[in-house]
Amino acid sequence: MSRNILIINTGGTLSSVMKESGLAPGLTSQDMQKDLHFVSGNTNLEIEDFCSLDSANIFPEDWSRLARHIAEVRNNHDGIVVIHGTDTLAYTSSMLSFMLQNINIPVVITGSQLSIKNPVADAMENCRCAIHMAASGIPGVFVAFNRKVILGCRASKVRSLSFDAFESINYPNVATISSLGMNIDEKAVPLRKGVFSLSDVYSSKVCMIKMFPGMHRSFLESLADQGYKGIYIEAYGIGGMPFVKHDFISTLEKLIEDGITVVVGTQCTYEGSKMNVYETGRRALEIGVLQAHDMTSEAALTKLMWILGMTENPSEIKDYYGINIAGELTENPQA
Repeated sequence: MSRNILIINTGGTLSSVMKESGLAPGLTSQDMQKDLHFVSGNTNLEIEDFCSLDSANIFPEDWSRLARHIAEVRNNHDGIVVIHGTDTLAYTSSMLSFMLQNINIPVVITGSQLSIKNPVADAMENCRCAIHMAASGIPGVFVAFNRKVILGCRASKVRSLSFDAFESINYPNVATISSLGMNIDEKAVPLRKGVFSLSDVYSSKVCMIKMFPGMHRSFLESLADQGYKGIYIEAYGIGGMPFVKHDFISTLEKLIEDGITVVVGTQCTYEGSKMNVYETGRRALEIGVLQAHDMTSEAALTKLMWILGMTENPSEIKDYYGINIAGELTENPQA
């Protein structure tokens, strides 16, 4: 049976053309129609333009609008492919994983490192993989890139130029393509926990900072003065922060007492945080920081934005952040 697949174009390198100011999105779905049908196999494609933006210009309001649109059209299609720029693709795929809870069809985000009109581009293969995954009938939010499929909330861009730009962080690939075709690891696909629920809320009063030697705690205090409600900190190693020369821990304690949610993860790409090992981490846990565990930075940040869009109740925030919602967090992580 032929599957009906909707392709939503948001722009990015895949649809870029050379302009006077450099590469920028310029191709419409009509311009790409022939190429997309060429790799679509026996699926029936419907193609539409949602926006035409470099993904550096994609903002949270675009995530919300895209989630609402997908929710509105999902029952008219067997699967959906979203064409997106690579720079912020992992943030979009993470947030859609939270906003489109228990989605009943495959939603696959893809892009490319070269325009689809470039004869040596990776665009055609990435679209082929995305369309094939969208036609699989396996529900969820995924990223398709370089002949592999990644759970949307586990994807991260780890290379700036290579075609193998994305990796699945602390989680197996959902699918890979080889000479044997597409092999889907169904054990890597989170089970649906209920009926579909659109939750397109978010808080824009969230920021992410990366610790570095010499950072002054006054920077954290300035964030509170600017009205931020949540802070995600990429700390050292498995979650350590200073408390001697610059006592970040006591500063964070004051912020938490004032109602700001503080989440701590690690700057390391792999293996996650484990803050109960060293004193620098234990002190932070004792004052009430939340821990990102093995989440990607993209998932840790967007999850915080999403939760704060729903509630500002500290106990509810803690509960939401500590449970695995879309596969972003290993079940029953150890503190």
